[in-house]
Amino acid sequence: MKEFWNERYSEREFVYGKTPNNFFKSRLDLLTPGKILMPAEGEGRNAVYAAEKGWDVYAFDTSEAGKAKADALALERGVKIHYEAVPWEETSFKNEKFDAIGIIYNHFPPAMCEGYFSAWVGQLKPGGRVIMEVFSKAQIEYQAKYQSGGPNNPEMLYDLERVRNLFPELHFSISEELEVELREGAYHEGLASVVRMEGSTQSP
Repeated sequence: MKEFWNERYSEREFVYGKTPNNFFKSRLDLLTPGKILMPAEGEGRNAVYAAEKGWDVYAFDTSEAGKAKADALALERGVKIHYEAVPWEETSFKNEKFDAIGIIYNHFPPAMCEGYFSAWVGQLKPGGRVIMEVFSKAQIEYQAKYQSGGPNNPEMLYDLERVRNLFPELHFSISEELEVELREGAYHEGLASVVRMEGSTQSP
């Protein structure tokens, strides 16, 4: 998979755009800046936006090409992000505590997904939040019809039950599956089916 993402991110254009995911932006704008973890952050559009809003950003991805794009975007926008091109297990910030985690189109094999999500939530501060947007299981049909992105493996997609099972520690303030019109670069374009979630380590 590393080779796949390096090839994709080596394209000249930002293949998922330079602007943040709409849901991530709308929820982050309501929070007081602190320290945020951005896993599998690719070309850095969400991490750079968070930094622009005053967050201390820690991001990682296995793709060196993705990191190069993210560093270039941060330089262009005049902000700093802590970005490492390594798997989660090799990051230097595994023991940091975070105020928020942005999980934006993170699609992993099930066993890997469960381990990662549990580890990340375990590093949230009391009251810390998870903001998540991912493709739903219905996206298989949307991808076939609209070519709007996402994995072809249904085991790497989500529904509301799976999301709740992946985050038993969280209290959910948002949990929904809906149809959206994506405008996020060449590979997230058109009608799509997504799951959105926001949850906290403390009840409202």
